[in-house]
Amino acid sequence: MKVLMISDVYFPRVNGVSTSIQTFRQELSGLGHQIDLIAPAYPGAAAREPGIERIPSRFVPFDPEDRMMRAGDIRALLPRLRETRYDLVHIQTPFVAHYVGIDIAEALDVPRVETYHTFFEEYLFHYVPLLPKGFLRGLSRRFSRTQCNRMDALVVPSSAMRDKLAGYGVTVPMHVIPTGIPVAQFSGGDRAAFRQRHGIPADRPVLLFVGRVAHEKNIDFLLRALRAALADVPDLLLVIAGEGPALEPLKRMAAQLGLREHVLFVGYLDRSSTLLDCYRGADAFVFASRTETQGLVLLEAMALGVPVISTAVMGTRDVVGPGRGALVPQDDEADFAAHIVLLLKNPGLQARLAEEGRVYVREWQAGALAERLASAWQDVIDSRHPPENGARLSMRAA
Repeated sequence: MKVLMISDVYFPRVNGVSTSIQTFRQELSGLGHQIDLIAPAYPGAAAREPGIERIPSRFVPFDPEDRMMRAGDIRALLPRLRETRYDLVHIQTPFVAHYVGIDIAEALDVPRVETYHTFFEEYLFHYVPLLPKGFLRGLSRRFSRTQCNRMDALVVPSSAMRDKLAGYGVTVPMHVIPTGIPVAQFSGGDRAAFRQRHGIPADRPVLLFVGRVAHEKNIDFLLRALRAALADVPDLLLVIAGEGPALEPLKRMAAQLGLREHVLFVGYLDRSSTLLDCYRGADAFVFASRTETQGLVLLEAMALGVPVISTAVMGTRDVVGPGRGALVPQDDEADFAAHIVLLLKNPGLQARLAEEGRVYVREWQAGALAERLASAWQDVIDSRHPPENGARLSMRAA
């Protein structure tokens, strides 16, 4: 199968969308499919990568991490794209990629699928604070409904997101396919090296958050839970690995709460080396986002044997709902703090959750989920051009 993906973001921009695209491309290529990608060019980015077409892009006001692709430069690729004879276009983001992706799919006369990665209903008001939340929620619902219903099918990473979209009035077929993780890549890591690098004593209890340091990640909740937990674990440290627009406000908040000595910001870390050390250096992974459509970092922590403490809101519900490898407090800072104390005071519980997580995460293997995505693509292709005698002709590898 030959599939053209198009996205408004990709590495070196670090976020869950970039990780999802990379994981699926690697796994599907390993299955014999050709997965090409159109993505923005970033200043100072690496040289040309096989199968990736980088599009000239410009600065986005108020969003220095992202870039806006030039739509005309994407459309100029059409003669070359026609020669490849793609089976399907898969759109990953709802901005330039969405609208140009539709145009390309129509020009190539192939189906179009989109992944709904971001829960905009609980996202926009963090970035447009001057408008009423109710207005922004209504706007995001209408925007999502209109965009989604222009697709032949959607991919959603969690059942909660599927249910939300159905409530908006989205009527196209929806396939619940989380990204999963390449479990083999999440091994190793050096606990002692991470702690030594950052001057953390070997016996100091450490909580960890990994992800984009953004307002919608609800990291301020974690700071307040940390302050409450200090009454029982006075030397507790929270490590925050990531960067983003909330970094400076969170540093100020930590100072205002008297947490300067209890919060360590370490920035983005290399996923193949220092991030693994960071995970290993923690005693528990903490997460409280209310906007997550999946929560890959929860699975990454479990794969490395780090017990998870997470609320079960939106996409995280599918991951931590079974309670395997994780404690699931209420969406309440006091209850979250109580679970932190419970875990850190109970080494036996830590060991049990660590082992549970390592076993549970195997059910989220990226390869199996990539096969589900390929099957969903085939369903979409077959719905447009039903194969003779029930044969799934287009499923052949490129």
